[in-house]
Amino acid sequence: MGFLKEYYEQIVELQESEWDFIASHFERKVITKNEIITQQGETENYLSFIESGIVRFYIPEEEEENELTFNFSFDKELTCAYDSFLTRTPSQYEVQALTKTVIWQISYHNLQRVYHETKVGNYIGRLASEKLFLTKSKRELSLLKYNIKERYLNLFKEEPDVLKHIPLKYIASYIGTTPQGLSRIRRQIV
Repeated sequence: MGFLKEYYEQIVELQESEWDFIASHFERKVITKNEIITQQGETENYLSFIESGIVRFYIPEEEEENELTFNFSFDKELTCAYDSFLTRTPSQYEVQALTKTVIWQISYHNLQRVYHETKVGNYIGRLASEKLFLTKSKRELSLLKYNIKERYLNLFKEEPDVLKHIPLKYIASYIGTTPQGLSRIRRQIV
């Protein structure tokens, strides 16, 4: 869990006793490629920190080509169906591991204990929430401000490894086009 401690210590200096208490509430979990982490209709019970792997957020449809991918999470990022986690209501989408993924999870109940029993817990929680909000805002602005080609180029610039590990049909859905539309964009760029 050293990387998780490093992540937190970039935000705030931790006393060893605080870290020990926080760390005792996390559990390591290995998720297989394509495994669903959170099902649509179930309440998200865990906030997860990705040690390694890639996670996709999408709205499932009967036909896979109609699924809407709207977010990805990568190594060293927090992830979960956060709106479901906060409101304790069923998720309207699914969270899926696109690669073998190793996560460290903390349950909703245990996170509340960390918030209640440590001074630093609330601070870390607030900053984590702010980061998730900024990510969501950036995504919304991208959809409003950039055309599909610009969104693809921005994704390529910001997350170059994405294109190596994520099927193009999910990237196409994420930037708001079809796989055929993405192929045309890619031909224009090359």
